[in-house]
Order: sequence, then structure tokens, then C-alpha cells
Amino acid sequence: MTTLGRGLHGRVLDALGPAITAGEYPPGSVLRTDELAQRFDVSRSVMREAVRVLESMHLVESRRRVGVTVRPKAEWNVYDPQVIRWRLAGADRPHQLRSLTVLRSAIEPVAAGLAARNATAEQCAELTECALGMVANSRGHQLEGYLVHDVAFHRVILTASGNEMFARLGDVVAEVLAGRTHHEVMFEDPDPAAVTLHVRLAEAVREGDADRAEKLTREITVGALEELDILAP
Repeated sequence: MTTLGRGLHGRVLDALGPAITAGEYPPGSVLRTDELAQRFDVSRSVMREAVRVLESMHLVESRRRVGVTVRPKAEWNVYDPQVIRWRLAGADRPHQLRSLTVLRSAIEPVAAGLAARNATAEQCAELTECALGMVANSRGHQLEGYLVHDVAFHRVILTASGNEMFARLGDVVAEVLAGRTHHEVMFEDPDPAAVTLHVRLAEAVREGDADRAEKLTREITVGALEELDILAP
């Protein structure tokens, strides 16, 4: 959602969120809502609305007679897509990308194995369509087009696993993939080997080969980590 679409509190969030996650306001810092409202030229009610969103992400907590206090990083909701986006926009990007890619390497292979057992015919068809879309956008510096199909592909894998916990990680994986693209932690064209692995993975899921699906997904996530070693050491 755009800042305009979220109104004035969205403009405040787009300034405060990245500042908090980047460490400009260290844990324990106290933010005065009156001062912030004046700084951003918004009403107190708008400022309170923005603070409520930050509280829902566990970035801050409000205390009477104290103010709005920045919480320790260990307490943040690091799975929140917006928190991920803010962190990827900051100086901590390489560490954040690596942390999220390691998470993917632990979750997605298992999800792919389950998808090979549980995917419906419609999900198999969608997976194949996504893989072909990745192939079609893998040359000629079409990273945005590639991203659309890449995100959709991994969402199908997680959903087709039949595990609702895995399925809910679709937004997290989408932010990782988008962050790599938008912050230029990708080659100008995707690695051809990685593209081929996605096509083979779609085939393995369609054929119900769980072991092969899991193995191919591990190769995909290992390749993503190796790219980070080169592009975001």
C-alpha cells in the first residue's frame, strides 16, 4: 500500500519505521508524541494512530507519564512484512537478507516435499505457469517481470504444502525476493541454473516426487545464499 493510500499516518510511519529499525532511535529511546506531531505537522490523533501501528509491530510501547519507548530488537515482530521492508532498506540489509534466506532454506524444502504430496491439479498448473513466466522474463534485464512470477511460484509452493503455518510465510518470502530485486542484490539477469531448477521443481511437484522436490528446493536456497556471498557480503 502506498503512503498516499494510507493517509497522513502512513507518511509518519514511512519516516519513523525505517529510522527505528535502522537504529537512529536506539532501544530505550523515548519518543514524545506531541513533539513528533509537531515535527511531522500532523494532529495528535494521526500521531497516535501511527504509534498504534508501531506498537502492533512491537517496535515501540506506550507508557503513561513516560511516552513512547523503543523496544529492544529481540522483541520486534521480525516476520511483519513492513518491518522486513524497512530493515532491507537500511544499512543492515546484508545481515537481514542472509537471515531471511537461511529461514527460507529451513522451511521451503520441507514445504516443497509436502507440496509434491498434497498439491491439487490447479496448483500444479499454476506452478508450471509461474515457472514458464520466470523463463520468459529471465533474459533482457526484465527483473521486475521475473519477480512477479518468482513471488507467485514460491507462494504456490508454500500454500500447496497444505500447512497453514508455511502458507502464512508467503508474505515473508515475497519481501525477501522483492528486497533482493529492488535493492540490486541480483544479477542483471537471473542465474540460468536457478531458473532451470524452478522448472524442474514444478515438474517434481506435478509428478508427486517429494524427495526430488525437496532436494531441488535446497539447491535453490543454497544458490541464493551463494549469490549473497557475492553481491552482499
